[in-house]
Amino acid sequence: MDRAAYHRSIFLDNRISQAASGTLRVPIAMLADALHAPAPTGWIFHIAHCGSTLLARALDDFSGNLILREPLTLRQAALAQAPEQLAVAKAMVSKRYRQDAPTIIKANVPVNFALPTLAALDPEARAILLYLPLRDYCLAILRSKGLRTWIRSVTTALAPWLGDLSQTTDAERAAALWLAQMRLFSATAALMPHARSLDAELFYAQPVQAIMSVAEHLGVTFTRPFVEAIVAGPLFSTHSKDPSVRFNNDQRLKRRALMAISLADEIGAAERWVERRAAHADQALAALAAIRLID
Repeated sequence: MDRAAYHRSIFLDNRISQAASGTLRVPIAMLADALHAPAPTGWIFHIAHCGSTLLARALDDFSGNLILREPLTLRQAALAQAPEQLAVAKAMVSKRYRQDAPTIIKANVPVNFALPTLAALDPEARAILLYLPLRDYCLAILRSKGLRTWIRSVTTALAPWLGDLSQTTDAERAAALWLAQMRLFSATAALMPHARSLDAELFYAQPVQAIMSVAEHLGVTFTRPFVEAIVAGPLFSTHSKDPSVRFNNDQRLKRRALMAISLADEIGAAERWVERRAAHADQALAALAAIRLID
């Protein structure tokens, strides 16, 4: 990897775009023994399909800070429930490309379930907890066959935390995953005093203010004209995961309005599922409201 390879790799999993081919396999103990204490690292934790890729790419300043989007090592260690491996993975991804510029890591959904361990490793880390309210979350992840396949797959992989959801509907799976992550985020607010929450709908509606606030919180130096140019440029007029596809927030809102009609019954089912656990949901949302980054 070189700096350009990190910049163009929208995700650091099987979609990684390396600077050169080839791999080197070493015993994990060798890595663990060679690691030094990592420099302070920023985090973007999110509940999926809520603008995290767009936000992370907006923060990716090629000449400055380094953004690592969904390193596979973190996901592997989280799903394996292996604290020692998670500590090694966390130290590896916390390395800086430039010593005077921060590294920011965008995790993915399984990593949320390792948040208590990550918080214990670095309780002073600065973090953004990006989320959507339940209704908006259902509109985002129940809108296509592919996303429904994802929700079934990820909730099955997370069965050690969510329980057996094989007999539930897609809407109930979505509700269970949403509530579990809200509770994890609210617990993180108590464990990491520098964690701040961000409603993704506020990010979509106020991208300049949101990016400026996130950048400042995570130690990235951006000027307002620089951020305004990002928002006015191709990043915000194409799909964040596939730059070859034209897409912007107006299109997203139109799609959401249509989905609100076709998904009304399923959204109602998800809301009823959460209502039966209202105390947990209310407590989680109140905790996130108390650490809002922007209003």
